[in-house]
Amino acid sequence: MSNLDRRHFLKAIGAACAAPVVLGSGVEGKPLAAARSLPQPSWKKLPRWRGFNLLEKFIKWDNARNPPFSESDFRMIRELGFNFVRLPMDYRTWIKDGDWRRFDETIIDEIAQAVDFGDKYGIHVLLNFHRAPGYTVAKPQEAKLVWDDSEALEVCTLHWNHFARRFHDVPSQLLSFNLFNEPANVDLEPFMKVHRTLCAAIRAESPKRLIICDGMSWGTKPTMELVELRVAQATRGYMPMEVSHYHTTWAGDYLRDMPAPPTWPMNHKTNGMLFSPHKSGISDQMRQPILISLKGDLGETHLRLRVGTVSTHAECRVEALDSNDRVLSTLFTKDFRPGPGEGEWTKVVYKPEWNCYQNVYHKDYTATVPARARKIRIRVERGDWMSFEEFGLRSEKTTQETIVKASESWGEPTANFTYCVDSRGGATIEGVQSIDKQWHVEKYIRPWQEWEKLGGVMVGEFGAFNKTPHHVVLAWMRDLMSNWRDAGWGWALWNFRGSIGVLDSGREDVDYVDFHGHKLDRKMMDLLQEF
Repeated sequence: MSNLDRRHFLKAIGAACAAPVVLGSGVEGKPLAAARSLPQPSWKKLPRWRGFNLLEKFIKWDNARNPPFSESDFRMIRELGFNFVRLPMDYRTWIKDGDWRRFDETIIDEIAQAVDFGDKYGIHVLLNFHRAPGYTVAKPQEAKLVWDDSEALEVCTLHWNHFARRFHDVPSQLLSFNLFNEPANVDLEPFMKVHRTLCAAIRAESPKRLIICDGMSWGTKPTMELVELRVAQATRGYMPMEVSHYHTTWAGDYLRDMPAPPTWPMNHKTNGMLFSPHKSGISDQMRQPILISLKGDLGETHLRLRVGTVSTHAECRVEALDSNDRVLSTLFTKDFRPGPGEGEWTKVVYKPEWNCYQNVYHKDYTATVPARARKIRIRVERGDWMSFEEFGLRSEKTTQETIVKASESWGEPTANFTYCVDSRGGATIEGVQSIDKQWHVEKYIRPWQEWEKLGGVMVGEFGAFNKTPHHVVLAWMRDLMSNWRDAGWGWALWNFRGSIGVLDSGREDVDYVDFHGHKLDRKMMDLLQEF
């Protein structure tokens, strides 16, 4: 999961993770898994594993010991017909007295016990450093980053080398390593340097170990250069985040404060993110300005921009262009500088991990576009980034504003669409795509199929928070899992028990059935078993 402060969420599920499971009656009509052995994986082609993330060591509990992994989870996962678990883990759970160079072998024994459970129940185990020495997507960020700090890389190498030595004799058929969770805000050169170092350290102790690396940009983009390291890659299944992260507390104000629940398929919402050309760790595609083309006899056009979030500061410029992309006029310039106290913003948001303000404006700014303009260009000349919530356009030949909704879509190309007005004054938008099953294929299947010509692919995490309407979640999951089945990719739901899972999810719009003393979302389970 991305852009994250999941602490409150994790505390809410913590009791469920630690509680003993009382075995009871099973789900009628669902046979035990028939497989007697696990498929043999290869970095060039991963099996179509299907399963769940287990969270006992996902984050270091405050003033408490993390519980061991539960054998009953493995037993139930096998009984329900699945063969894979991913264990996202926080290295702070197995170090002594906060010293990142000292290991608590009693905790590592608990991780080894989970591998034994996998062996016992025919379940492949993927060990992931969700918080590695020197990197995490969670909060707080590490004090020293593995990408540019030699000590952090040395310690991270020490940890993976230790795990490789501990599990030297366990075959890759049962166990694989997942180096980082969702690396982001890093350039390719340091990314590759770190991955080369860690892969070499692992293979020094366990030469045949299967290694799976998350894609860049929070796991959404494949990294073709990784082919040199003979590793597979894992992607994510959270897009669009309006569905997966609706009313979460950890993924940003936009998603937490969405006024209306999402639908699936969704009405088009373009990408409202705009980055400075100087910002590192993002693709060139994401650095492009927003372009709105104008088509027809519009006369003057009234433009409305609803600003969402501004990070640090963003010097925004809006220009009218002619058909040859020459600047006709500057419509609007403003240096947005969020800070403490009162201002143009509606909410102050301080990000201690970045030592900056990312305030929410939720405010409209307007300009008049001359009749001879053929394009509107919106860009951030200096600063960090900003987002827009809406683009409103109204030609003087029309009576009603046309609105294009926008969202904070990290990793997506910059918005580019056309506002059209016909001879009768009717206004439409061209160049937008419905957010649906085919959209998912274009955006999140086909780029990874290019990597698949080189190495294996799986979906390391997917799922939707329990505030998204259940019928929307099921329709969305069906389309994504259908696409993954067609592609031949395995997947792991985040999580098994908890607010994104299939057991004890706390959804208010589900009729649960009893399964070994847990509340089972039967409709979701039927869907998972179908795929």
